[in-house]
Amino acid sequence: MTEDKKVCLSGTGLTKIFGLGQQKTVAVDHVDFSFYEGEVISIVGESGSGKTTLAKMLLGLINPTEGEIYFQGNLRDISSAKKRKEYWKNIQAIFQDPFSSYNIFNKIDTVLLDCIRMRGGGRLPHEKKIEMMTEACSFVNLKFEELTNKYPFELSGGQQQRLMIARIFLLKPKILLADEPTSMIDACSRATILDMLMQLRNEVGMTPIFITHDIGLAYYVSDTVYIMEHGKFVERGSADEVILDPKEPYTKRLISDVPKIYEEWDLSTVYEHRGS
Repeated sequence: MTEDKKVCLSGTGLTKIFGLGQQKTVAVDHVDFSFYEGEVISIVGESGSGKTTLAKMLLGLINPTEGEIYFQGNLRDISSAKKRKEYWKNIQAIFQDPFSSYNIFNKIDTVLLDCIRMRGGGRLPHEKKIEMMTEACSFVNLKFEELTNKYPFELSGGQQQRLMIARIFLLKPKILLADEPTSMIDACSRATILDMLMQLRNEVGMTPIFITHDIGLAYYVSDTVYIMEHGKFVERGSADEVILDPKEPYTKRLISDVPKIYEEWDLSTVYEHRGS
């Protein structure tokens, strides 16, 4: 399945240890992985499994204790501010709490303008920037002209998360890490956010990586699923292999928490969302 695909992000022996001596905690324990361009990937585990720590290492927000991360086959280098900025042009994130991602002193147009500048569009004509921001907001069903004098905290949780997707639309990263992107919004908004993320994947050609405890969401959107327990990947494979025919007791226990996962969904819709 992956022979004709390129690896966009990989890790070897990736480990993160917090604390020292008897007080140390191994959050991520010597994991190896290869994420392929264009696939939708989910890393699934309960709270404390290490999945968010892994995501932070991939983003360069924390450094691994051991192991190496490769981006497009090259050893990732974020040793300087300039190199980190270049790396972050290619890998971006949407977090569980969208409000924590915004500078509370910046209005929405400033938030979007920063994205344009980050992609090298700082010298574009003002009219072109307005056009780009309007297009990005329209993509997520927001009206830019109604947002220009507002701050992100004046929006609902669902609108804030949609604004995050508008940012990604402007940044056009190669990889998107979505850490529990729907867990803090209402049920009606969740499907909308997932639909927008999958549409965005097709629009800009990025590789989404979902970090989630929700194995139902993973099955709904993913090509490949990694199951994480106590800092290790205990099972991995296609969504159908892992979730319809699980081998590990931990995976089976996660699935038992959502026993009607298959009966409630039209599988043709599932495959459509995966882009099959």
